[in-house]
Amino acid sequence: MDNMVDKAFQELLDCYLASNHRKKVDIITKAFNFARQAHAGVKRLSGEPYIMHPISVAMIACKEMGLGSTSICAALLHDVVEDTDYTVEDLENLFGKKIAQIVDGLTKISGGIFGDKASAQAENFKKLLLTMSDDIRVILLKICDRLHNMRTLASQPANKQYKIAGETLYIYAPLANRLGLNKIKTELENLSFKYEHPEEYERIKSQLAETEASRQTLFEEFTSPIVAVLKEMGVKYQLKARIKSPYSIWHKMQTKHVTFDQIYDILAVRIIFHPKNHEEEVNECFNIYVAISKLYKSHPDRLRDWLSHPKANGYQALHVTLMSHLGQWVEVQIRSDRMDDLAEQGFAAHWRYKDESGELLNEQQAKPVETIEEDTELNKWLLTIKEILDDPQPDAMDFLDAIKLNLFASEIFVFTPKGEIKTMPANCTALDFAFSIHTFLGSHCIGAKVNHKLVPLSHKLQSGDQVEILTSNSQHVKESWISFVSTAKARNKIQGILRREKRELQKRGEHMLSEFLHNQGFEISTVVVEKLCTLHQKENHEELLVDIGRGDIVLGEQEAKAVVQDNVRPQSSGKSWKSYIPFLGKKKTTISRKADYLIVDKDFNRKKPVYVTDQNISQFIFPKCCHAIPGDDALGFIDRNNHIVIHKRNCSIANKLKASYGNRILDIKWDMHQQHTFTATITLRGIDRVGMVHDVVDIVSDKMNINITKVLFTVSDDNLFEGTIDLRVHDRNDLKAIIKELNGIEGLQEVRQKV
Repeated sequence: MDNMVDKAFQELLDCYLASNHRKKVDIITKAFNFARQAHAGVKRLSGEPYIMHPISVAMIACKEMGLGSTSICAALLHDVVEDTDYTVEDLENLFGKKIAQIVDGLTKISGGIFGDKASAQAENFKKLLLTMSDDIRVILLKICDRLHNMRTLASQPANKQYKIAGETLYIYAPLANRLGLNKIKTELENLSFKYEHPEEYERIKSQLAETEASRQTLFEEFTSPIVAVLKEMGVKYQLKARIKSPYSIWHKMQTKHVTFDQIYDILAVRIIFHPKNHEEEVNECFNIYVAISKLYKSHPDRLRDWLSHPKANGYQALHVTLMSHLGQWVEVQIRSDRMDDLAEQGFAAHWRYKDESGELLNEQQAKPVETIEEDTELNKWLLTIKEILDDPQPDAMDFLDAIKLNLFASEIFVFTPKGEIKTMPANCTALDFAFSIHTFLGSHCIGAKVNHKLVPLSHKLQSGDQVEILTSNSQHVKESWISFVSTAKARNKIQGILRREKRELQKRGEHMLSEFLHNQGFEISTVVVEKLCTLHQKENHEELLVDIGRGDIVLGEQEAKAVVQDNVRPQSSGKSWKSYIPFLGKKKTTISRKADYLIVDKDFNRKKPVYVTDQNISQFIFPKCCHAIPGDDALGFIDRNNHIVIHKRNCSIANKLKASYGNRILDIKWDMHQQHTFTATITLRGIDRVGMVHDVVDIVSDKMNINITKVLFTVSDDNLFEGTIDLRVHDRNDLKAIIKELNGIEGLQEVRQKV
């Protein structure tokens, strides 16, 4: 074991010594020896000494992010404060203030005590974002830590795998992408995919292996003329084949509803050149584009210029899609070696060229070079984070939505009436733009002029639009606005204003109800309000009081009768609306609560899989959001009533639950023997003809002997049809067999299960 540890540390030192950083071997060795002694005798679940984890995290920081001695020491020490008796003060005395601060930041992310209603994961993520403004290396090292945990995830039980993989896919992979860590982002996505959907992962890997030879042929034939042109131009270059990752392929198959064979951008070609003059590298990109576009016809709508306006994570390149002589579209990415370095390592690439004083150096450690625009973009991003944290959401799920909506969106460029450029997330609306300028402008917005044409608040903006916001003092914030805004800032401001208005209405409603009850000889109480909630079919007290305050409910004779009736159901719980957990209980989306559901008690073993059988299936809740059926990759979630809710693993709701309430996730296994049937919906699209519906129904009902409960077909003016069929199936295999048979019908273009 000692030999393994010594060898791993020596590899770390060798990697560090090969970098451009100043050689502070002594402090790294001191940090290693200290961490080794602190973690002595402790092992990971995999059986290896615990110190191997900090060494591996430090290796990722050094080799894959290019970070220096301060980061390497912090990586080696990152678990010492959390897992041993040593304090941050001890580390500061031994290793200095900066290393201690980074370790403290990493420790704060992992620690903390939260109430039953709080999501520890979401709270930790808030802490993670807060520490970024102090030192970006905290988040970089946290990503290194997460990457090594994902690489060693096999040793964890399945429920932990789903929790960690879901959290990684929902938070850390997009975060890595936003920081420009492309290689790490891709690996995090693939590892998450591997553990959440192992069969799909292996199938796509197998399909990639089977089609490798044809892709190689396409690459060689396509690049041969390009090589000749680049040599003629005297360009120093290298060509790389970029293969789409298994996760990206699967994600596209899910979102675009296509098969593996229908994905045509699996292969892309990268031209990475060494510019003759760094100041002219953008022009050289366009020169290469002009030269190769003479060889192949380019797609008019697929030119992406990330040179003039880099992505928010600093990414720069020119993307063009060309038609190969084999009849396939091939994307070509043109970028300089500096741009390529930034594309692979993002903001972290700067640390490769910085000495410990923070001065940015070039590769030969010669004269200082200027820091580039990405630092400014990073500061903008950190400012956005602070805005979100300044107005915290009342629920963990809303907070994560705000992060996802704002930080991880792609960008468009919009102009003000005076010609100033503003970066906005893609799919943003005119109302988002109004709130981005000022809260007053957003809250009083009645419309906008986009490119001098009048448009509604919900109008989606495109890159290059010029936007003028129109306001009126009589305009007020409406609840319906939340349904179409897409930025965190707009949503936070709207919800904040609505919450204030709701509190005022609730207070007014409580006063009106109290007066009404007093006149009837009653005092306001939980039981009385509960009876009125039942009368007006309100889910909680807050809803009732707001409607009374707004005037939607007028208190009168029927309310007086309801209060004195004995046959109205008593209060079902001692909890008032204030203890109501947002998101987890807002909508009753589950099947009838009359069933005898399984109760998860304190002795329940959450690490073991829960088997769903023909005998116990009625003890579980199946929500309408994803319609999980036997054979689906599924997980269980322990709700606030300690019942088990079963979701598909790729359900959007389940993704949020994994990222926020991971300690309540269970591994679900199916042990069903076709004794029950389940509702599933198939959607169909194609070209209409006489007998189309007959052929579809004939296959499903007669040939497959499947019960159809509902059929709906609509035909457009251009003879295209869309249809849905509700079926009763035993499991996922039934559904696959039906879809396979239907795909053989003439004129059917697309058959898929409705999510």
